[in-house]
This record gives sequence, C-alpha cells and structure tokens, in this order.
Amino acid sequence: MKLFHSIKEHFASIKKRDPAARSIVEIILCYPGLHALFFHRIANLLWRCHLYLIARFISHISRFLTAIEIHPAAKIGKRFFIDHGVGVVIGETAEIGDDVHIYHQVTLGAVTSKKVKRHPTVGNGVVIGAGAKLLGPIIIGDNAKIGANAIVINDVAPNASMVGIPAKSL
Repeated sequence: MKLFHSIKEHFASIKKRDPAARSIVEIILCYPGLHALFFHRIANLLWRCHLYLIARFISHISRFLTAIEIHPAAKIGKRFFIDHGVGVVIGETAEIGDDVHIYHQVTLGAVTSKKVKRHPTVGNGVVIGAGAKLLGPIIIGDNAKIGANAIVINDVAPNASMVGIPAKSL
C-alpha cells in the first residue's frame, strides 16, 4: 500500500509542476524522465545487491530508450522530476534530495576520476535550469535555484539563486 501511495504522490507532483501534463495516462506513456526514474529504481536496487553488471546494463538500456543517463549508484529522493530530459547526466556519487526539478541537458558531473565522492549533493526542493552543469563534490542547499546554462563549481547556500559562468548568486 505504501508503494501505491508513493507512485500516486509522484504522479501528483509531476502534474502540479508541469502545466502541460493533462492526465496520469499521458504522464505514464509520454514522460521519459519518469521512465528513466523507473529504470533507475530497478538498477539502484540491483546495485545495492552488488549485481553491478546487471544494474549497469539496465541503466544502459534506459539511456538508449530515454536519452537520460543515471548511474545506478546515484541516490535519488522522492518526487524527483526530470522535465523534457534529453541529455541529462547524473553521475555515480550524486545525491539528490526530495522534490528536485531539473530540465534537459543538466549534468551532475565530476572533476576527478579518483574513487572518492566526486559528484554534487543536491538538497530538497532545488530547481536546476536547462543546460546547467554542476561539477564536483559540491553541496547545493535546499530550495536553491540554478539558472539555465549556469556552471556551478562551488557550494550553493540554501534559497540562493545562481546564474552565469561560473555561477554567482543573484
């Protein structure tokens, strides 16, 4: 019953955030961000069971079908919404809080290839604009807004709005 409530809650959050969403059926059939998240939840479960190859393969199939790449080890909270989706990349050590909304071409990437925490940690209620690049083990505070095409390489305070290259607070 809890799973059903969680799915219903997720659909309601998408409908609330996207004025183009006309029905639950449309969301189920036509939202690649939802499809990518579905595949990620399966791949993440397999990753946590140490079935790494199968998890990576499911992630690869998801990328082929949705043009959204989410590493199976990435940690993603509740009601995560990828709007439009094409070109989104979420790295292995990324952590994403609840109620996060991101647009197409967003990258949560690394700046090193060392086996350490190398991807961003995104707080709750964050909105990340189209084309934004968040790089390195930075922390994005709750309810922050990242503007389109911003390049963020430093921590962002809660409730801040960041724009530019490199991103600066408004």
